[in-house]
Amino acid sequence: MLTKKSSTAAGSGRRLRSSAARSLGQTMDRRTFLKRSGLGVGAGAIAAQLPYNLIGSAEAAASADNRLAGGEEVKRTVCTHCSVGCAVDAVVKNGVWVRQEAVFDSPINLGSHCAKGASVREHGHGEHRLKYPMKLVDGKYQKISWEQAINEVGDRLLKIREESGPDAVYWIGSSKHNNEQAYLLRKFVSFWGTNNCDHQARICHSTTVAGVANTWGYGAMTNSYNDMQNAKAMLFIGSNAAEAHPVSLLHILHAKENGAKMVVVDPRFTRTAAKADYYVRIRSGTDIPFIWGVLYHIFKNGWEDKQYIHDRVFGLEKVKEEVMKWTPDKVTEVTGIAEEQVFKVAETMAKNRPSTVVWCMGQTQHTVGNANVRAMCILQLVLGNVGVSGGGTNIFRGHDNVQGATDVGPNPDSLPGYYGLAAGSWKHWAAVWGVDYEWIKGRYASQAMMEKSGITVSRWIDGVLEQNELIDQDSNLRAVVYWGHAPNSQTRGIEMVEAMKKLDTLVVIDPYPSATAAMAAMVRKDGVYLLPAATQFETYGSCTASNRSIQWREKVIEPLFESKPDHTIMYAFAKKFGWAEQLVKNIKVAKDKQGWEEPDIEDTLREINRGTWTIGYSGQSPERLQAHMKNMHTFDVKTLKAVGGPCDGDYFGLPWPCFGNPEMKHPGTPNLYDTSKHVMDGGGNFRANFGVEKDGVSLLAEDGSASKGADLQMGYPEFDHVLMKKLGWWDELTEDEKKAAEGKNWKTDLSGGIIRVVMKNHGCHPFGNAKARAVVWNFPDPVPLHREPIYSPRPDLVEKYPTHADKMAFWRLPTLYKSLQDKVKDISRDYPLVMTSGRLVEYEGGGEETRSNPWLAELQQEMFAEVNPKDANNAGFRNGDYIWVETPSKAKLKVRAQVTERVGAGTVFLPFHFSGWWQGKDMLEHYPEGAAPIVRGEAVNTATTYGYDSVTMMQETKTTLCRVSKA
Repeated sequence: MLTKKSSTAAGSGRRLRSSAARSLGQTMDRRTFLKRSGLGVGAGAIAAQLPYNLIGSAEAAASADNRLAGGEEVKRTVCTHCSVGCAVDAVVKNGVWVRQEAVFDSPINLGSHCAKGASVREHGHGEHRLKYPMKLVDGKYQKISWEQAINEVGDRLLKIREESGPDAVYWIGSSKHNNEQAYLLRKFVSFWGTNNCDHQARICHSTTVAGVANTWGYGAMTNSYNDMQNAKAMLFIGSNAAEAHPVSLLHILHAKENGAKMVVVDPRFTRTAAKADYYVRIRSGTDIPFIWGVLYHIFKNGWEDKQYIHDRVFGLEKVKEEVMKWTPDKVTEVTGIAEEQVFKVAETMAKNRPSTVVWCMGQTQHTVGNANVRAMCILQLVLGNVGVSGGGTNIFRGHDNVQGATDVGPNPDSLPGYYGLAAGSWKHWAAVWGVDYEWIKGRYASQAMMEKSGITVSRWIDGVLEQNELIDQDSNLRAVVYWGHAPNSQTRGIEMVEAMKKLDTLVVIDPYPSATAAMAAMVRKDGVYLLPAATQFETYGSCTASNRSIQWREKVIEPLFESKPDHTIMYAFAKKFGWAEQLVKNIKVAKDKQGWEEPDIEDTLREINRGTWTIGYSGQSPERLQAHMKNMHTFDVKTLKAVGGPCDGDYFGLPWPCFGNPEMKHPGTPNLYDTSKHVMDGGGNFRANFGVEKDGVSLLAEDGSASKGADLQMGYPEFDHVLMKKLGWWDELTEDEKKAAEGKNWKTDLSGGIIRVVMKNHGCHPFGNAKARAVVWNFPDPVPLHREPIYSPRPDLVEKYPTHADKMAFWRLPTLYKSLQDKVKDISRDYPLVMTSGRLVEYEGGGEETRSNPWLAELQQEMFAEVNPKDANNAGFRNGDYIWVETPSKAKLKVRAQVTERVGAGTVFLPFHFSGWWQGKDMLEHYPEGAAPIVRGEAVNTATTYGYDSVTMMQETKTTLCRVSKA
């Protein structure tokens, strides 16, 4: 919502224009800025429209020695905002980042940027960053030295550990860390002795990971942005790609140009919906009835792929029983969607195959998020769309490395590579790390705590505030370390501030102070520390895009001010804690120019390669990834496959799984579960991860459904030393491989010999060949069921479709469902409107970085709420008025009203990128001097209510209740 500069919370237009002018070296008005940045003509055109003094020549990156005239160097990096993975060529002169260009050779972004990508230089050189360590003294932040910071924070945490045990400290990692830093942090926390760690994925796509992995084996996007050009129909539900993943629209619009039909299902008419052939408005929180309504018509008309289902799907009969209960009248009653619209979606998807589906947080952030995800998977299985080009489930992830951080980073329920927390997993990683298993076990309060999932980031506040006898660990949380995470991205902000107030110690490690600094200073006088981390432009390493392609970032500039790379800070704390040697046993450590010791990132990736066999992070050596970045021009932009050149036959970024060691030269896997390709060309099948039999019925795939060229053309289990011997393949291992593989399976054989023989010699998949599960018997609802949100606007439907029963000791905490829903069943009388949230193209995540960027601050200067004209008229306010948005949490938000029919009557939409106001008051005085973002506003999650997914603890942000009034 753009407003006049004279009325903005961002400060005067003169201030914003002068900030932009400093970056440009010239003055321009807002109209010229919009024109030149390309924002007035679409995201795809932005690179071509930038003023010439901001971009280098197209030939810059092709220079043999990476140098330009005048001592300028080109550093190739990747945008640090969303998960598309747009490559950037940064031009550096005398250590200063002077300009940038979108990489025209990149098969992912094809020379394009969105507004955020076009302004990443300012992220690196931002003036609003944390410049040096600080501590809160009598309610004000004061500068301290790094030595004092490491010692004081270290002493505080060690004291808490001694008094209350290692589980009393909570570590919140980051999806902005590169893969190596995320991996090191999980290792770091393990050596501290707790599983109380997490990161952004918990609150954006943990339901995706759990739901998808438990359906067919891996919890990630199955295809790619590029492969969507092969689709004949695309269904977007809970995804506003045009704003959340702008450059993905390049591939989506190419699909439309090729004739693909585009359907968007959303409570709000989004910018993505504006591109659709067909838009359907759904009541938030009713995804399952809609999907079952679509499948009802597919089954009624015989449009399902019967042979595919017979060969590759288990348990669909039980799902069909539930689907056929959802007659069109019931679907309309619950979703608000007319029968002819539901039929149109079913017909479009069924008659235009291959068809693909896209979902994002609109589907995941619900108390039934895991069931929503599985329903979408089932839709694609019924249509035979999984494992085919142009099909699949294209799950667009959020942050630039949220996929990689999920794969190898600080998850509370698994070690790197989703190895779990059982003793066997710990012993595997102890062997990879070269550290004694018993020593690691001794770091934990007990073996039981070592093998117990930790508290999730969505619930750390309850780890502080809940009664101690109800928490499944010895102590409440006494300290929290926010290591690159925004607190305003979490729900129940009122209670969060109370938790911050109660903590002994709160630490923020971030390039920007984040809203944590201001929220804590609002209620505390001391015990808060701010440590300046370097951005990803001031270090190097790999990051994983949403399509599983891994890219290598070069360091663009040296860390500015007194900031340090995250892994350097980890090592400093490890020295303080007394186990630095164990942390880097296989990793070189070198001193930087200031004498700080920095673990080697390339060695860290090699350690990841040595241990992460499960998901195939084993073949992407630093050398292979760096070769891909230098030879982007050799990759086909549709297939992602290199045609000739040094990377010939590889798929760009070696998308995982890239099996075996790097020397095996697996090319990566562009589309998961594709039986039309040989496994050594990225082919595959569904994973045998759930046993071989259920209730006397085989879970293995039928004959003829194996990957191309496999010696075993029937279903088969995952490979271990026993199966290798039974098949007579054991002697194909070398003698050294036999010693390493004895007693092991393909996931724990550190030699990689089992994988090598199975794949290269016999064309089979080491993880077996099974059917996908339509019924997930280990989940609360084996067949996805509709359950009304806890805060539902329809008390009549709560009676028919109640939520889950309350849970005790769920991720260490009691969790409310039915008891709370019963308590608030009639609350819609006082709070009659559905409140939902989402993204804007201008900002990313919690927004502290992007709202500190003068280029982006110019574009979106105030927090707002979209309200339908009917609701605005009933409440007595007009467009542009300040209004109060109040929720049952007893919080209220003061925002600008944007009166629009983008939302239907009964729905209020707010973006989630804002912070810096607290219930009507600007929090500027509580930020460190000079570090407050340019644009500040209410955080929607100050007011969001209680509610968590029944499997993953994903927070409920997309469906709660509110009321609106003129301020």
